Amino acid sequence: MFECAPTMRDDPTVPADARFETRAIHIGQDYRSETGAVIPPIYMTSTFETGNPGSFDYTRSGNPNFRNLQTTLASLENAKHATIFASGVSAITAIAFGLKAGDTIISEQNIYGCTYRLFERVLRKFGVSIQYVDLANPDNYGLIAEQKPALLWLESPTNPLLKILDIRALADVAHSVGTAVVVDNTFASSLLQKPLDLGADLSLLSTTKYTNGHSDALGGAVCSNTDEWQEKMIFAQKALGLQPSPFDTWLTSRGAKTEALRMERHNANALTLATRLEAHPRVKSVRYPFLPSHPQYDLAKKQMTGGSGMMLADFGHTQEGALAFIRRLHLFTQAESLGGIESLVCHPATMTHASVPKDVREAAGITDGLIRFSVGIEHVEDLWIDIERALAVG
Repeated sequence: MFECAPTMRDDPTVPADARFETRAIHIGQDYRSETGAVIPPIYMTSTFETGNPGSFDYTRSGNPNFRNLQTTLASLENAKHATIFASGVSAITAIAFGLKAGDTIISEQNIYGCTYRLFERVLRKFGVSIQYVDLANPDNYGLIAEQKPALLWLESPTNPLLKILDIRALADVAHSVGTAVVVDNTFASSLLQKPLDLGADLSLLSTTKYTNGHSDALGGAVCSNTDEWQEKMIFAQKALGLQPSPFDTWLTSRGAKTEALRMERHNANALTLATRLEAHPRVKSVRYPFLPSHPQYDLAKKQMTGGSGMMLADFGHTQEGALAFIRRLHLFTQAESLGGIESLVCHPATMTHASVPKDVREAAGITDGLIRFSVGIEHVEDLWIDIERALAVG
């Protein structure tokens, strides 16, 4: 077993009941005392002299920047532990690494395309079974008790359909048969949703997205409340070489300090655009968790403190029409990823979920006409004008 990293020495003046915004800035600020630096430096070193006070030896198994960010994220997720990785997919890999031949995963049917690809093209080769289920429908909860999977894999909101899953109810069912629950919290962010408080065993983040928020660093994290899971994550980080770079970690620590401010603007802009689009005569449908028309609106309001910056729209276009609309936008850059300060637009069927077979995509509801918006923090009126102009041409 790998031992958990030593407990960080955080600023003792930070109150135990400090709010998210304060903790994001003041927790995880160690390794400054020698110089008085207000912001901890980047430790761009591969190795450390034996016997140092922090017990560091090799950056693959630990670095001051790693420990700082892990301490910050654990605080922001209301977790005992956090382990960081090179990317969101690395974090997924770390969890999957603990499975063995004969294990089963029950997964929400609408999941991130790269998660699906890893499940189908990697895990199945090693004898792990995966069953995809519409977990927004309580009628399907019985499958969990029936099959007793090793893992219940959830996203909420899901990518890209923005389904909201009842994390607490699903966790109760899973735990009754000894199943561990993973929640990909990337779309919600650490500010808006706390999966561990809702009963999940693991909260997974692509810190590339809202945690960092500036589209300039890759990263992932897994947060938990048990030493057992933390030991598994540390082992995977070191044994598989899943660690991030100190520089990317430093950038993510910087980004986390403004997460609350950014999320407030993401929430406000996305809700405004979704509300206006829903009333637009050229729009077939809009989905946003905090729109009353969302199928799980009440659950979203109960489980999240904001709707986040992700919005889904169908303008009734064919695939060609949807892509033509996207090309007419100027302030929404056509690109994969999400959660940055800039607005992005994506066509899931040909981009994020292109690795998912067409029949599987469409069965889950990912049709050729769907367009996914990652609404940034620009002025909302400028974003609205950009969308209106693109719609007027179609």
